[in-house]
Amino acid sequence: MQRHFDDELQHLKEQLLLMGGYVETAVDKSIRALTERNSDLALEVIVEDKLVDSLEIEVDNICLRLLALYQPTAADLRFITASILINNNLERMADQAVNIAERVAELNELPILKPYIDIPRMSNIAQSMTQDSLDAFVQKDVAKAREVMARDNQLDMLNNQIFRELLTYMMSEPSTITRAVNLILISRNLERIGDHATNISEEVIFMVEGSVVKHSGINSSHQGA
Repeated sequence: MQRHFDDELQHLKEQLLLMGGYVETAVDKSIRALTERNSDLALEVIVEDKLVDSLEIEVDNICLRLLALYQPTAADLRFITASILINNNLERMADQAVNIAERVAELNELPILKPYIDIPRMSNIAQSMTQDSLDAFVQKDVAKAREVMARDNQLDMLNNQIFRELLTYMMSEPSTITRAVNLILISRNLERIGDHATNISEEVIFMVEGSVVKHSGINSSHQGA
């Protein structure tokens, strides 16, 4: 019985990592679709979101089965409940990538407003935060989880910087409004992906230490939107 339970836990971990890989790829493709003006890549992100949705359902079912059949306690219970919440955050990250892809498809039909510099930087940070938060989960590495949470400030700063710059464009030339708004929305979605990576890191700390850091004053503004 214990061996079967351990095998199920390992399968759960593997499915979450597979889902995380899909999310990282989706974010990368959505931004490359922008910088390369490749709307086919944007369409791939939108279509492949169904894979993440299917994995989310599978992971939820695994977690519910483990809870019902084995009635786990202590560390195992925290692992499963954290997995449920991590699963939800990954699915929302994939949705953010789809949102980006949809904005990119519209932008690619219009002249480029400005060189894309800060948005790719945001994407690199968001992707590394996602990967590191999942590494922290697998390794039960609280220090790495806290480092991911601290890095979220970089995304917030870049998001604010992009907003201010594009606001200047819109105020000086109304014809730029459609393009500027789409870029602002892309930036905001990247910032939210960072929020979800932070949420995952918070769940890692809960899983390992049993302590709740949400609303503790460290990155307490994240709503998981």
